[in-house]
Amino acid sequence: MENVRNMFQILSRNFGLLNEQCCDSCCGQEVSLVQSHILYEVNRQHNPSMQEIAGALGMDITTFSRQVKTLSDKGLLKKTPHPSDNRINILSLTPEGLSVENAINLTVNAQLNGVLSTMSEFERETVLRSIQLFNDAMQKSPECCVPPK
Repeated sequence: MENVRNMFQILSRNFGLLNEQCCDSCCGQEVSLVQSHILYEVNRQHNPSMQEIAGALGMDITTFSRQVKTLSDKGLLKKTPHPSDNRINILSLTPEGLSVENAINLTVNAQLNGVLSTMSEFERETVLRSIQLFNDAMQKSPECCVPPK
């Protein structure tokens, strides 16, 4: 079997390039790859705190705060103090942020579907099932640092 790390390096690089190309061209906004991940997670979770999103993405809070400020300045993200604890900030997408996130999501899904369309139905199902199995195993592994769902 080929060097496992090499396979994952190539997969990670190729997937990163797909996402990077999307963010550069799909929505008329300059959104970095990291910022697209933030928009995705804020949209996926219900009224998340800054700490929850930073943890889900494995980012330190200082770096994350700078990205949140940039997204807020672009009018894509809203930061609101928690009603019962002003030390906690809740994140939400603005209408424009939701539009950008939806555009990125559509573009990335189209790109992934394009890649998967080069495979037979059996191969697609095998790849997707294998990715799910691998993600599940990573979350169970004590050696892995995957944040919980």
